[in-house]
Amino acid sequence: MLDQLIQYDKELFLFLNNLGTPTWDALWLIITHKLTFIPLYALLLFLIYKQFGLKTLVFSVLLIALMVTFTDQITNLFKHGFQRARPCRQEGVMEQMRFIAERCGPYGFFSGHASNTMAAAVFSGLLLRPYYKKLIFILLLWSAIVAYSRIYVGVHYPLDILCGMTFGALSGFMFYKIMNYIIKRYVVPEQV
Repeated sequence: MLDQLIQYDKELFLFLNNLGTPTWDALWLIITHKLTFIPLYALLLFLIYKQFGLKTLVFSVLLIALMVTFTDQITNLFKHGFQRARPCRQEGVMEQMRFIAERCGPYGFFSGHASNTMAAAVFSGLLLRPYYKKLIFILLLWSAIVAYSRIYVGVHYPLDILCGMTFGALSGFMFYKIMNYIIKRYVVPEQV
């Protein structure tokens, strides 16, 4: 059963990865670069400041740093625990795929890009939902596009992406709940 799932994962990866063309390679390399979305993060922090004030912004920045650290470290535990080779290092796959990433690390299960962007999307989307109802959907779409970019450039299988996004969503939700507690306990009483 597991072998069949892994085989389907490889086949889906090769199908999706080989949809790419040199015409679009530069765009996907920009999307997958970790610094590309700094302006988006800055905008989200500005929106948090605008709606909640400076104290909540400071708590948010600290909590987001903890969330990213938590998500990264759990991702690394999984990568080193499962030691699933990335497609760009897998015999029988790397010969049939398009590889356009700058580098190829050793292990890929699960995707740090997918988990971190999904955590950020869920955390900030839920936090800002009372003020910007559709923002969470835009952020979820953004996260899915960033996650897909990892397949496009050749460094993750679809299951790496799916599991990373799932873990990121759970992480983002957990830290959103912590943020809600902090707001109710430490921020709101002072504003009354």
